[in-house]
Amino acid sequence: MPERGVPAGTGDDVDAVTRAVLTASRLLVEVSARSLGAVEDRVTQPQFRMLVVLSTRGDTTLVALAELLHVAPSTAMRMIDRLIAAGLAVRRTNPANRRETLLRLTDEGRRIVADVTARRRAEIAGIVGRLAPEERAALVGALTAFNEAGGEPPAPDDPEGPGARLPGDPRLRPPGPPAEDGGAQRERPGR
Repeated sequence: MPERGVPAGTGDDVDAVTRAVLTASRLLVEVSARSLGAVEDRVTQPQFRMLVVLSTRGDTTLVALAELLHVAPSTAMRMIDRLIAAGLAVRRTNPANRRETLLRLTDEGRRIVADVTARRRAEIAGIVGRLAPEERAALVGALTAFNEAGGEPPAPDDPEGPGARLPGDPRLRPPGPPAEDGGAQRERPGR
């Protein structure tokens, strides 16, 4: 495998890191678009993001969903209405507070999230598999720090998928203890 590295003097350069992340984001957007190919007639990329949030958060209020997606509640309402009409989400009354409505995925909504995520995971695993072991280790550390800085909860492990590792394998887990709140955003010092 050809040797790759960060050009001398650019490892701590915000512009160089920003360029590298932008380049990687173009690749990841392309992978994301291809992974949605089989369901693009039913779900747009923003709607899929909503399905993923509902999948990871469970029953959620419209206001909380809008906040998590960084959209206005009216936008979230239009999106969820389309997902409900497509049979991918449902509304139900909160048994603890009958004035509150909760949103959740249907079995079909969960299946779409699982299928798209599996396609995305397989394609990313193929790309990562072409990296040298030390590059993969460096990438885990860098992306974990980047995701934490951006407030994005970690993706779940796929113990049944291709190349699966035993639970607790340090190559699959970010450093530090697991989030006990399901990955909810936390305020970071200095922010």
